Amino acid sequence: MKVNSILALIMFIFSMVSQAVQAGDEPRVYHNTLTPLKNPQPLLADHPEFVEPIEELGRYEAPLLVDDEGADLSVRAWRFSYNSRGIIEMPNRISIKNTAVIMVHPWGIDDGQGWKTPEPAGAADFCTPEKNHLAGRHTREVIDPFLKRMRKSNALIMFSLIGKVDPIRKKLYRTFDYNPTPAERAEARKELTRQLKSLPYRGKPLPAQIALSKEQPVIDYFRQFSGLSAGDHFNGKGFWDVPVPVTQDVTVHNNDVLIFDREGYAPLKAFLKKQGIRHILLTGYATDMCFCKTTAGYENLSQDFNVFLVGDATLATFPANSSPRYATNAHISFASLNHLITQVSWIKPISSD
Repeated sequence: MKVNSILALIMFIFSMVSQAVQAGDEPRVYHNTLTPLKNPQPLLADHPEFVEPIEELGRYEAPLLVDDEGADLSVRAWRFSYNSRGIIEMPNRISIKNTAVIMVHPWGIDDGQGWKTPEPAGAADFCTPEKNHLAGRHTREVIDPFLKRMRKSNALIMFSLIGKVDPIRKKLYRTFDYNPTPAERAEARKELTRQLKSLPYRGKPLPAQIALSKEQPVIDYFRQFSGLSAGDHFNGKGFWDVPVPVTQDVTVHNNDVLIFDREGYAPLKAFLKKQGIRHILLTGYATDMCFCKTTAGYENLSQDFNVFLVGDATLATFPANSSPRYATNAHISFASLNHLITQVSWIKPISSD
């Protein structure tokens, strides 16, 4: 390396440290000491029906990572490193007042509110009514109890949904800049029901005949009959134009906040910063798509916040399987290369004793 390059690197490091000190956030030295764990239990093993437990040959304990002054919440977490040849676990001590719990895409479909999978071949959310019902049960049994517990601890609870800001949901849920009155919520609920029930929920059937060329029949077959088509052909016109509500499988309180995907990440980041949020406990669907790539997905949030993926409070889509457990295991495992994973039972209040 040339001398000028070395000097430039030294000056850059000095500049970063100087800025941190001026901002009142003086860096601390983290001793990356990895201690082998003896006979550790499988990870994410509390709900094996929904998530296949994770096992790995190498498991290590690392020192405390996040250490908030006056911390009142313990969040043990882990990540995987090929270079360390195993899973690294570490404790964290965070402040609830600086923590938001976000549930990604709790779509209210096939849950009795009126928005439902179109027949005979429509697709939405987990893409079949049976898979949507399974996800609803996961919401009721795993995510909703967790949100209730965190809400009692005064954590900020948020939900993200598809679409742009619309008059109905603006009056139904608290948003970044408005908290509707009980009367507005009641009227919005009536309007929502009318709109959701106005659709026929009918689309066209599967193709009865497919034109195949002699040279490329496989290409022709999939071009005319893909594995997932969720447009007007199978879902019917107007299906995606309704204001999608939060699922009835999760409890929503008046102070919970709705995130509109179409507004983008910048308003969400600004709102969280204004609320003093530094830590995110991320739950919701689908691990392989919305959970990572939408407005409130971890690819965005991890740029600006300490993000913990709650590995058993999410489900991946699971084509060609009757259970999401293996798909969720795989996608959470891949995310663990660059993100911290926790689980519901690892998130505990710190005793004041």
